[in-house]
Amino acid sequence: MKTPQGLQALIDDGVIDEVMRPLKSGKEAAVYVVRSGNDVRCAKVYKDMAQRSFKQRVQYQEGRKVRGSREARAIGKASKYGRKQQEVAWKNTEVDALYQLRDAGVRVPEPYGYYHGVLVMELVVDADGHSAPRLGEVELEPDQARGFHRFLVRQIVKMLCVGLIHGDLSEYNVLVAPDGPVVIDFPQVVSAAGNNAGRTMLLRDVNNITASLGRWAPELLETWYAEEMWALFEAGDLRPDTELTGVFVQDESQPDIDSVRHAINDAREEALIRQQGREAAEAED
Repeated sequence: MKTPQGLQALIDDGVIDEVMRPLKSGKEAAVYVVRSGNDVRCAKVYKDMAQRSFKQRVQYQEGRKVRGSREARAIGKASKYGRKQQEVAWKNTEVDALYQLRDAGVRVPEPYGYYHGVLVMELVVDADGHSAPRLGEVELEPDQARGFHRFLVRQIVKMLCVGLIHGDLSEYNVLVAPDGPVVIDFPQVVSAAGNNAGRTMLLRDVNNITASLGRWAPELLETWYAEEMWALFEAGDLRPDTELTGVFVQDESQPDIDSVRHAINDAREEALIRQQGREAAEAED
């Protein structure tokens, strides 16, 4: 295939040898399957700000650290240089998070380097060597769903223990490899302590995964891991190996101003309806 403009510099520098095929293209980046020597990897080419349509970038950027006081001042003034530095910082965020999470034991694609604004990393594959499917594309047995849920809740805990929240976690950015789920896509990762919407985003992440896997194991819809882990995090008691129960008693005397619980309940009810419909269809067969 014709080499995309963003990858030509990597070929010229010998980082990769060939662009094999496009893998996916989203609002933030385009991903390609590439060859580096005998290894097949993927390369994520970030789109420029003008090409992107991510509407809530400001909310995700709250609490992020910028390298250098000059850059921070320029971003604050929204100057031309500041906008350029903001773009650089946005692209660096996923790279920094990927290395940090890899070192913390979170199951993410192995990063191999960041060159000319392109992230080169592990290509997650299935048992046949093809690109691994997303979580929302596979059918699961109840025990598999429970196991995936335990594993993904543990990954979210490990992320929270290093102060990070995925911010956009769902069945669409979890890949299913032969050895279990792999969490991907971190350009919108947020600071747990530095972002005022951190709790809301954590609850949404956990409950997106719970609603998805609850299609196969409905009892998961009655668990409240997000609230439990956030309470432990705020108290300074959350550890990577903390045993969670999924049980949490909401303090009804405190108004839940972010109303996230309504969205959670809606997602769970929708998953339960789908599950009941599937069981009814099976009973008719």
